[in-house]
Amino acid sequence: FRSILKILQFLKLLIFYFFEQLILFIFPLRKKSFAGEIVLITGSANGIGRQIALKFAPSGATLVLWDIDDENNQETKRLAEQNGAKRVFAYHCDCSNREDVYKQADKVREEVGDVTILINNAGILLGKKFLDIPDADFEKTLRTNFFSQVWTCKAFLPAMMTYNHGHLVSTDNYSASKFAIMGMMEAIDWELCCAGKHGVKITIVCPYFVHTALAKGFQSQYPLLLPVYDPDYVASRIMDAIQKDKFYLMMPPTLRFVGLKNLIPRKILLLFTSCLKVADSLDKAFGQK
Repeated sequence: FRSILKILQFLKLLIFYFFEQLILFIFPLRKKSFAGEIVLITGSANGIGRQIALKFAPSGATLVLWDIDDENNQETKRLAEQNGAKRVFAYHCDCSNREDVYKQADKVREEVGDVTILINNAGILLGKKFLDIPDADFEKTLRTNFFSQVWTCKAFLPAMMTYNHGHLVSTDNYSASKFAIMGMMEAIDWELCCAGKHGVKITIVCPYFVHTALAKGFQSQYPLLLPVYDPDYVASRIMDAIQKDKFYLMMPPTLRFVGLKNLIPRKILLLFTSCLKVADSLDKAFGQK
């Protein structure tokens, strides 16, 4: 009898959440304000990170900029202030170095305050095939793309949980590290839900290639299905996703097809990717044979 009650309770919640999402789709909530928030952006010296900073500039938020490129990071700070930001702090931080991440995190807490919106954007792209990547480069890629997000989340999530307020944003468009990031953020979201910390939100950003220095020269063979976006557009979509508390942001929407990989025979999935000639685009951009 208890099992039947649990099943009925599950179905009740399932129907409730379904109609809740349907109502929110038809009548979306008012976009939340960023005034008073402390926003930390990693990889802010150029590309998507800089554009995100410029989008936040007139919002009334305090900006914290992390990058190893001090010159360009200072330029991002100048542009943000020019665009209306009142409080901008630029720090030199090597996100691939755990000690540096924790050291700079302590400085931010002491000099600025508790970060309420963390945008993990820093990343590198080697553009090589698996067997062509030296072990040292592989380790550096994972430290920069994945472990940096582990360390920043560990540094700033506790305060968010204490106040039951905050937002973690992760970009994960870097192949192998992408799946690690997605798995970690989904696990954190589950833990937050179990802890009753519903005020801490998570957004996982999954863009295709973007016109930045990382993917210089990359051209999509099928731009209608897999367009290569401009950083400004990606930043706008990320801002919108944060304001609407979206969990996933897939760019373009055709990437949602990847989410069905466990339901689709492997050969069909491989046929789909080969037809889009993603490998050919990578070879042309990065000079692989």
